[in-house]
Amino acid sequence: MRGTLQTLAMLCSIVAQSTCAPAQPPDLIVHHSKIVTVDGNFSIAEAMAVRGDRIVAVGKHEDVAKLAGPETKRIDLQGRTVIPGLCDSHVHATGASLYEYDHPIPEMDTVADVLKYVAARAELLNDGEWIVVRQVFITRLRDQRYPTRKELDAVAPKNPVMFSTNPDCVCNSLALELSGITKDFQITDGKAGQIEKDPVTGELTGVLRNASRFVKAKSNEKVASLDDRLLRSKRLLRDYNSVGLTSIADRAANDDAVAAYWLLKDRGELSCRVFLSYGINGSGSRKEIESGIQRAADHRLHKYDNRVWLRGVKVFLDGGMLTGSAYLQKPWGKSEIYSITDPEYRGLRFIPQDELVHMARYALQRDLQFTAHSVGDGAVDALIQAYTEINKEFLVRPCRPCITHCNFMSLEAIQQMQQLGIVADMQPAWLWLDGTTLRKQFGDDRLTYFQPYRSLFEHNVVVGGGSDHMQRIGSFRSVNPYNPFLGMWITLARQPRRTDQPLHAEQTISREQALRLYTINNAFLTFEEKEKGSLEVGKLADFVVLKTDLLTCPLDEIKDIAVDETYVGGQRVYSSTN
Repeated sequence: MRGTLQTLAMLCSIVAQSTCAPAQPPDLIVHHSKIVTVDGNFSIAEAMAVRGDRIVAVGKHEDVAKLAGPETKRIDLQGRTVIPGLCDSHVHATGASLYEYDHPIPEMDTVADVLKYVAARAELLNDGEWIVVRQVFITRLRDQRYPTRKELDAVAPKNPVMFSTNPDCVCNSLALELSGITKDFQITDGKAGQIEKDPVTGELTGVLRNASRFVKAKSNEKVASLDDRLLRSKRLLRDYNSVGLTSIADRAANDDAVAAYWLLKDRGELSCRVFLSYGINGSGSRKEIESGIQRAADHRLHKYDNRVWLRGVKVFLDGGMLTGSAYLQKPWGKSEIYSITDPEYRGLRFIPQDELVHMARYALQRDLQFTAHSVGDGAVDALIQAYTEINKEFLVRPCRPCITHCNFMSLEAIQQMQQLGIVADMQPAWLWLDGTTLRKQFGDDRLTYFQPYRSLFEHNVVVGGGSDHMQRIGSFRSVNPYNPFLGMWITLARQPRRTDQPLHAEQTISREQALRLYTINNAFLTFEEKEKGSLEVGKLADFVVLKTDLLTCPLDEIKDIAVDETYVGGQRVYSSTN
C-alpha cells in the first residue's frame, strides 16, 4: 500500500511539473538519486530540476531528464540520498561565533577541569582582573555539582571569579566582595532571584540564582571589530552548511545580531536563511516591553524576505534545568547536584501572569510570533494559560504561538497545545547530555513527559528540532551541539550518555518523524512551509546530499552521518571535497 501511495505521489508530481513546465530549461538537474521529498506522503523520487532558486520538477529520472537544455548542468548522484535543507529552530549564532575570539577555551568535563582553567587564567592575568567561566553546565560535569566558593578561592585568591551559567552563577569571595554581596544582601529591584546561604552557618555559598546581574564583572577580553564579527559569523554559518543546515532561527537576537544578518544579506554573504526572534527583557517595565516589541514590528526586516525575516519576539519566563532554576509544578527537592537546600524550592519564574498575557497579546497583535524560554512544567503551564486567555479575544492558532524548550511537560499541556495551535521549539541534545543527571535528581516518574516527542506527534502538535547553540564553532564540540543528525538519533534512541538505559523509550519516534523535525516542521514554526521544508515544485531549492541513507542505515550510524554537498537556492554552499 505504501509503495502504491509513493508511486501515485510521484506521478502527481510529474503531472504538476508537466502542466506548468518551465518556460526555459532548468539550470540544474540532479538524477539517479534517492530524493526524500518530505512532502505530505513522504514520497521518494529519482531526480529533481532547479531553475534560479526554485525547484521546477521532481520525479522519475527519465521524465525530469527531458526538461534539460544545452546549458543545463547535470549531476549524477549515483544512488546517493538527497534530503531537504535542514533547519535548526534555535541558535544564537552571532554570539556563539565570538566565544573563542579572545583565546581558546578548553572543554571542561569535571570540576577539576574548571579549576585548572581558572588557575591558568589567574597565572596570565594581573591581580584583581576578572575571570569569567561561561556556560559550563553542572549537569554535564562528571562531578554533577557547582565548583564551590572555597575551591575558586584556592585557585585564584587574588582574582574575582564568576562561574556563570546565565542567569545563575557561583562566585568566589573576592567577586562577592567587589560586588558588594554580603550575607545581609537583599534583592530589592523587584525581580526574581535568590542568594544562597549555608543553612547551618548562614554564610554565602557563592551560588546566586538569577542574580548574576548583581555581579560587577569587568571584561578584560579583546573586543571584536565589526569586520571580525561578520567574518566569524560567516565562518559559523558555513560550518552549519557542512552539517546540512540551510536555515536557522536565531532566538533572542539583539540589535547587533539583527544588524549583522542584515549586512551579510545585503552583501550576498548569508549562506543560511535566518528567522529572527527579537530578544525582549520580559522583566522590564510595561513601557519598555511595548517599546521593544514595537521596534521589532516596525523594523524593515519584518517584511518577509526568504533570506532574513524578523518575525518573532522572545522573553525569558523561567530559569534552566541545567542550573537548577527551571520553574516546576512540584519542588525540586534538596539537591547536592544543584546546591538546593530549601525542600519547597520550585525554581524561579521571572514574569507575573498578567504581564505575560499583556506582552504576548501585544506581540501577536503586531504580527509577531511570541515565544518564551519555558523549561519547567510550571512555566510551560503559565505560558499555555496566557495563550488560552488571549484566545478568548482572538484566535491565536494563525499566530503560531510558540513555547521554547518546554522540556518538562504533561499530557494535559500537550492536549491544550493541540487545541490552541501552539508550536514547540525543542532541543533533543539536552536529553542526551543531561538525561543521566535529571534521572538522578528526579527519578523516572517525573520524567515521563520529558521531551515527549511521540506524544507531541500523536496529538498533532508541531514541534521543531533545534540546538540552542550558544558557544564554539564545531557541530559536536559546541556548547549545545548543533549537529542535526545527532539530534535525530537522540529522538530515535532516547539514550542519555554515560548510561545504558534509554529514557522513556515509549517516547521514541520514527525516522520519518525525526527528519520532519528538522525540515517541514521547522518551516511551519517559521510560517514558511509553502516556501521550504520539503522538495516540491515551486519551493526553494535548498537540499542536502548525504553520504549515507538516513532511512535505511543502522540506527547508531545516524548520529555520524556526513554531508557530501549542501545547496541553498540551487547554489552549492558546501562540498566535502573542497
